[in-house]
Order: sequence, then C-alpha cells, then structure tokens
Amino acid sequence: MHVVFIGVSHWHTSFYLEPALALPGVRVVGVSDPDLARTHSAAAQAGCPAWADYREMCAATRPDFAFVLGRHCDMAAAARYLIASRIGFAIEKPAGIDTAELRDIAARAAEAGVFAAVPLVFRLSPMLDAITTIAAGEQVHYAGFRFIGGLTDRYREAGCDWMLRRATSGGGALINLGVHFLDLCRVLLPDGPPAVAGAIISNATAGLEIEDHAVVLLRSGQTTGVVETGYMFPAPHSVFDLHYSIRTERHYFVVRDAETLEVIDAQRQRQVRTLATINAPLYPAFVADTFRRLSRGDPPLADLTDMAEIMQLVEHAYRASPLRSAGQFGLSGAS
Repeated sequence: MHVVFIGVSHWHTSFYLEPALALPGVRVVGVSDPDLARTHSAAAQAGCPAWADYREMCAATRPDFAFVLGRHCDMAAAARYLIASRIGFAIEKPAGIDTAELRDIAARAAEAGVFAAVPLVFRLSPMLDAITTIAAGEQVHYAGFRFIGGLTDRYREAGCDWMLRRATSGGGALINLGVHFLDLCRVLLPDGPPAVAGAIISNATAGLEIEDHAVVLLRSGQTTGVVETGYMFPAPHSVFDLHYSIRTERHYFVVRDAETLEVIDAQRQRQVRTLATINAPLYPAFVADTFRRLSRGDPPLADLTDMAEIMQLVEHAYRASPLRSAGQFGLSGAS
C-alpha cells in the first residue's frame, strides 16, 4: 500500500509516521507541507520525496491512502481533494474549524464511499476496555475528565504558531484536547448523545485569542459529564495534570496519572491496574487498526460524522460560555 503524508509540520506527525513505517506492506511514497523546509526530517525518515503542494504529490505518486495533518483551517480542503480523488485517508482531529465544514466533508465521504478515519484514539484505550469490561451491563451515572496540558509556548517551540490564532486553529484547549473526552462521554453516557448544559471558557493564563481553559458540563438523560481541558500546566511536553472519574452502578473508576487505573467496587474493594490512560501511546494501535480495517473493507472505528457531532458540542460550549460571546469566538453560526 502506497501512503502519503500531508502537512508534516504538525507536531503529531511522528505518531503516525513511525507506526506506518513499521508495518509490513506499507510504503510511504511522499510527504508534503506548504513550508517545504519542514518536510526534510519526515522525508529522510521515510526515504521518500517531498512536495510543498499535496495535490502535486498525489498526482505524482498516485497513493492508496493518506494521513492528513497540517493546520486545522486547511484540513477540510485536503479532505475534499482526497474524497474527489477517491483516496482513503485518516485525518487529524478536529479535521476542520467548524461544524459546517465537518458536516460537508462527512457527507462527501459517505456519498463517495471513501474511507475517512478520525483518530479518536481513546476508543482503542485499554482504560476504556477495562471500564466497559468490568462494568459490563452497568449504567454509567457520571463521567468526569480533567486533562490540563502544557503552556501555549509549546506550539511556538514546535513551529506551529497557527495553533494560537482562532482563524487558523478554530479554538484552543477545547477543540484540540477536549474533543477526545467529549467523544469518551459520547461513548460512555447511556441515554443517547449528550447535550451541553453549560460551559466556562477562559483565556486568563496566556491572554491569547484562543481559550487556555475550558470546562464543559454535559447531560445525557439523568447522567452527567464534565470535561475540563487547558493549556496551563508548566510541565514538559506530554506531561499532564489529569484526573478522571467514572461512576457506574457498582463501580467507581479513578485515574490520577498516565498509567494507573483504580477500581473500587460497591463493597469498597480496591484493585489497581497499570495501563495507558493518555492518548500518546495509543497512536500505533490506531494506525494498525486503520490499515486492518482497510484491508477487510470495514468502516473506520471513528469517522467524520463522529467528529462533526463532537464539533457541534464544541461550538455549543463556546456559545454557552458566560465569558465570551459567539461572535468574539469567531463561530460560523452552524448549529
């Protein structure tokens, strides 16, 4: 299978490139980025040519599959091109900057029958598997996720200053980090898709036009969910201040660090499991799962329709914030 990478200046490129290069039967035949100088490392690692224009790359290499990264504001256009070209792809979240874009490319991919995966990688998490196995058949009463990442300076250091501008990123911590946990709430909460019951959005830490802290309250029937994300923790890359809590009928699950799941049952018996509780270790599984599904003709684990539903929650949270109006957040008006 011939594979290309689009937008390799994105800081997540290695999450996909390294696992793809390790898979038998997969050959990376091209990488691209509008800033051609940013392609050198990925091209050298893959042993392939580089292009500034992904359309020229695809015309020259005729790939079977593409990984789409790059700026959030450019993702939907790349998806439209790949769909029109009947090239299957996996596209970094959030795959666009508003619900209207996501709905458009989701409809195009469905109509064309093009495989379009979104790496909502917590769906492949051993943590989620443990929770759903231990509490099989139990109603979820509450799910809360606190995930505070490093300061916004990390995007400047990575050469991705566009992440700090709303026009090119679509938003801050919520649209970048929070989408993973909004999706987990969609998976875990039992009474249909959750709705936003309230939100607080702030840019107090960095004072930028994107939020560096967001708290979103969700409701699904009588079940509640809380998603809190931020760029506030003065810590190294991929080190987080995190805490998850999930209450089911007979169990309480707690995560306090990147590798430990505590399980307390109704008799107050406690067990501890060591497993990945953050997203970074899950990308090799996502890459392998994606190619496995492609080879079998199966649909993606999560697709553009899923991402569109999550983006709608993001936009509703921005609108619900008592600190900023929808106009100040530059929303498109999609509902």
